[in-house]
Amino acid sequence: MYKETNTRSFIKSISWRINGTLATSAIVYFISGKAEMALAVGFFEFFSKVIIFYFHERAWNKISFGKRALKPAVIWLTGLSGAGKSTIAEALVTDLRRQGIKVEHLDGDTVRDIFPTTGFSKKEREEHIKRIGYLANQLEKNGIFVVASFISPYEDSRRFVRALCQRFIEVHVATPLALCEQRDPKGLYKKARSGDIKNFTGISDPYEVPVNPELTIDTGQVSLEDSVRLIKNLVLKN
Repeated sequence: MYKETNTRSFIKSISWRINGTLATSAIVYFISGKAEMALAVGFFEFFSKVIIFYFHERAWNKISFGKRALKPAVIWLTGLSGAGKSTIAEALVTDLRRQGIKVEHLDGDTVRDIFPTTGFSKKEREEHIKRIGYLANQLEKNGIFVVASFISPYEDSRRFVRALCQRFIEVHVATPLALCEQRDPKGLYKKARSGDIKNFTGISDPYEVPVNPELTIDTGQVSLEDSVRLIKNLVLKN
């Protein structure tokens, strides 16, 4: 997912040779007992092998043998409110970026902040997910991994997004309703139970469980670290 620059190759050459030259000089001094000889050999070796290493690195960067291109994917986390989708997604995105992988995070709450007029009826939810799916597909086509965390309660709209994407990985964050409601960080379930919030998934609106997801995670049983590891193993194995 990245190309090594000339500057990086040069700095690596210097770093590699400093260590190597110190070792060589120490060996020469140990054998000969002559500091001048050790310094002379080290000086000559340092400059000659920096040049050799630099061209060796640049040559190997042009050789495709042994390189495996990472195929971008749309990693779609679906589940009830409070299931842990966003928490997993944020940790996963951080981990992937640490490895130099280009990745974007599309999150339900963030997107709705941008489009506050998006409603919560079944039709509006499905249209919303289809728009997000199209955006994810365009990012994927341009070589960018996408981590999407949306309740996305309906199978039809998730199937629509799957058909759009070249590599769609559905992760069902299957944390039980009771645990999600117990967490309730925003007090949404309480409001839904009292009738203050209408069309709330899991309470007054249905959640259609994924038929055949690539991965199912119950955050009541699986830690955050293990959740990220499971997804990464699935995404990066190809």
